[in-house]
Amino acid sequence: MDAGERQVQVRFTTRLGSDLRVEATAFSLPVHLNRYGLSQIINTLLALDGPRPFDFLFDGELIRTTLEQLYLSKNLSAESILVLEYILAVGPPELQSSQPEKDWVSAVNGVNPSLILSGSYDSFARAWFPDGTCGSVLKGHSDAITSIAVAGSSNDTDLDVITSSKDKTLRLWKVPLKPSSSTLSSVRIFKGHAASVQCVAANPSNTQVCSGSWDSTIKLWKIDSEDEDNEDEQALKKRKLDGAKQSIAQVTAFTTHKEHTQCVAALEWPEDRYIFSASWDHSFRQWDVETSINTLTMTCSKALHCLSVGGEGSLLVATGGADPVLRIWDTRMPGTVVPVLQLTSHTSWISSCKWHRQSPKHLLTSSYDGTVKMWDIRSKVPLQTVEAHKDKVLCTDWWREDTVVSGGADCEFKLFKYTPIEWL
Repeated sequence: MDAGERQVQVRFTTRLGSDLRVEATAFSLPVHLNRYGLSQIINTLLALDGPRPFDFLFDGELIRTTLEQLYLSKNLSAESILVLEYILAVGPPELQSSQPEKDWVSAVNGVNPSLILSGSYDSFARAWFPDGTCGSVLKGHSDAITSIAVAGSSNDTDLDVITSSKDKTLRLWKVPLKPSSSTLSSVRIFKGHAASVQCVAANPSNTQVCSGSWDSTIKLWKIDSEDEDNEDEQALKKRKLDGAKQSIAQVTAFTTHKEHTQCVAALEWPEDRYIFSASWDHSFRQWDVETSINTLTMTCSKALHCLSVGGEGSLLVATGGADPVLRIWDTRMPGTVVPVLQLTSHTSWISSCKWHRQSPKHLLTSSYDGTVKMWDIRSKVPLQTVEAHKDKVLCTDWWREDTVVSGGADCEFKLFKYTPIEWL
């Protein structure tokens, strides 16, 4: 340390446990220190057995500059005592599993902690267990799988799964939660779209699903309903599977929304009353399920491919699409054309975005640039960038609290595990 270097007064605070707290007194520190230097200071003060990485917040923002640059950017007086909150940093993830599939992996779902679901351009969906083995193959679609939703579990042995496909249909499956090796047939087929079904989402009550399509419509379906009067002869036919005869009930939509003018690319159903949709028509919308009214429309300059609802109180909407920019919108600001936050680090189109299910600060993005990025909205640069695939990354999701799943055009399905951290 240069004895002649200018120093500033810094006091540290934290919400971590008592074993990770330092004295609440001011320390004189050199102005050249950045987050890494500050982390070394905390480790020294705590006298930890092994080094722990820390991040630092000032006024609710993650520090990504030196102390001197921070003082200048915030117009702080040289005599000011800088109060910094430190939190556990997110370390780089480790590849846990990489499973080859026969075609592009176009959909993943990590909602259930017991298994992970993937969908492929080979028309099959698959259920994977934590050890990397494939338990069930969902066989029935005649074209690529585009999206997968989980609609809860009616018992302790099966999971209700909904898939959408380029074959213009959705299907309901009963997927075993315990390890098994089987080929499954769907128990319901949802027909009514005039073009490829691009996305599907289930309501929190697990009683209904909504779907978006290249026909520009959103359709709502009741999971347990069946419309035998409208089933075609082929759907009513008895089928044989492993020597047992089974019939597939056909479901028709009870509501159709036609306000979008291009492909409906993404859907999310965060509350029973509201649905959010994103479209290639450059808009995302909110819908009131009870009244079928489009209650919010927000637009940007690019076609939208993905959408995720999260943040404090689930009031923020993340969108990505036909440019490298992740946009964060505040639903309390209707009519604005300017997002509250724009995050740029990808170098190609964004294919998916997902808020963390426990943390209102963290989210994932995947891109055609081959990477998956983890973001903390308190910083404009990503926390971590994973060179996930050798080709376009088509989908990503969280699994459990600390694992990321992704699928790509390299025909690989991958799991990356982060060091367990406290999501603050």
